[in-house]
Amino acid sequence: MKSVAKNIWYIGGLHFECAACGNCCSGPDEGVIWISKPEIKLLAEHLGLSDSELRKKYLRRIGFHISILENPQTKDCVFLRHINGSKKCTIYNFRPMQCRTWPFWTVNIDSPDDWNRAAMKCPGINKGKFYSFDEIEKIKNLL
Repeated sequence: MKSVAKNIWYIGGLHFECAACGNCCSGPDEGVIWISKPEIKLLAEHLGLSDSELRKKYLRRIGFHISILENPQTKDCVFLRHINGSKKCTIYNFRPMQCRTWPFWTVNIDSPDDWNRAAMKCPGINKGKFYSFDEIEKIKNLL
């Protein structure tokens, strides 16, 4: 179990403002985009599909969990599309909790080095809105 002391480095809070760049949804590395059963239901309704159709067309099973598919060539989320010269999430208002909690994932906030590595990919890290330690912990624990 991790001690609070290890995570104390961001006790003063962090800044983040989504730049809507799509980098968090993009390759080049393969990843997973976890989606829960209630999120599957909402997304299926939004897309006008049955749960079964959504699963066949856009999802994959990994062990006991479900992930949104990625484009096999780019490793981008299948819902990330090029629109008017920019990458845009086509399910933004229905995106899974994993997407909503970026960048406050344990892997990104374990240490200042992890945070700075994430910032190299994400132009919104260390900019914009201030998140207090308590807010970050609350967001992090949603997953």
